[in-house]
Order: sequence, then C-alpha cells, then structure tokens
Amino acid sequence: MERRALFRLGLKNTLNALVQGVEERTDRQTARWFRPPFAIRELYFQLSCTRCDKCIQACPYGVLFALPFKYGPQVAGTPVLDLLQKGCRLCRDWPCVAACEPQSLRLPPQTEGVPPPLPHLSKAKIDPLRCLPFMGPECGACQGVCPVPGALAWQGARPTVVESVCVGCGMCREACVTAPKSIHLVPIILEASSNTDNHEI
Repeated sequence: MERRALFRLGLKNTLNALVQGVEERTDRQTARWFRPPFAIRELYFQLSCTRCDKCIQACPYGVLFALPFKYGPQVAGTPVLDLLQKGCRLCRDWPCVAACEPQSLRLPPQTEGVPPPLPHLSKAKIDPLRCLPFMGPECGACQGVCPVPGALAWQGARPTVVESVCVGCGMCREACVTAPKSIHLVPIILEASSNTDNHEI
C-alpha cells in the first residue's frame, strides 16, 4: 500500500508539473496581444472560448476584434483588445463580460453593492524622447482623459504614469498626438521584461 501511495503521489506531482509547464508556455505565447477585461488564464481561455464574437459585438466602442488565423488555429477568432489604436472605456456594466456565455471572461467574486476591482489590461509607459512636454513644447493632449483617478499624474507640464494605480486602459495613448505615440503599452505577461516596444498586431 505504501508503494501504491508513493506511486500515486509521484504521478500526481508529475501531472501537476506538466500542467504548470503547459500553462506557463501558453501564457508566454500571448505576449503580442491584450485580452479583454477579466479574461481567465490563457490556457483555459483558449479551451473555453467558443469564438462566438458576442463580446466583440457587445463592445459599444469597437475596441475588441478577433485574432486573425496567422497567429495559429488555437487562437484564431479569439477576442483581443485593440489598445494600440483605441482605449478601453472600462464600462461600468462590463458588457463584453456579460455577453460571454462560456465565462472565458469572468468577473471576480463580488460583495453586493461593491463594484469589482478594475482589471489590469496592460502596463503603460511614457517615452520621454517622444512626449512633447519633455522636449519643451506644451501639449496636455492626454490630460483629463484617464478614467482612473490618480493613474496619470503631472510634474509641472510633464505627465507620468503612476504604476500602482494605472490599469493600462490605453485612453492616454489614444489621446496622444505624437507620431509615433509617446505612450507604450506592454502586455502584462511581459511586465518583467526590459522590452518597452509596442507589440503590434
């Protein structure tokens, strides 16, 4: 019996390690796009999403679109945020989440009457080599557009992202008037990376 128990324990640990490895590998594959608000972990998102487009149709601002087939059949047709072109408005009633029948997008457990915490969609960074106020001219195009109080602070005329508050909705990037944009958005999976380039789709 002891041998059987040890064998089962070893098999369980091996299977857990294999699943963890697949989860981590799948997470790394998502480094080129931004999933919708409250998306579950990538492996389970790919397995559960039916590619029905209901979340895409539910977005009142057209921020969601389906990944093209060139990224592989396992993700083709799944929804992503077009944060490099448009900002997510962080809709109060989360219509994209409400439209997701298989619950690939899923609100966290809630206390009645208390709104869910805002999801982290990306990590925003300001490029001082492109942002106009860092070079002298006044701008302020992004001032007042951030929907998250305290996420975009100002040091004189210069904007700065408060990382502990910012959720990466991209509204400041949408408002930015420089070409190329002065605000980089980095997928959450790449937060630990030093690469701040935009991951264009």
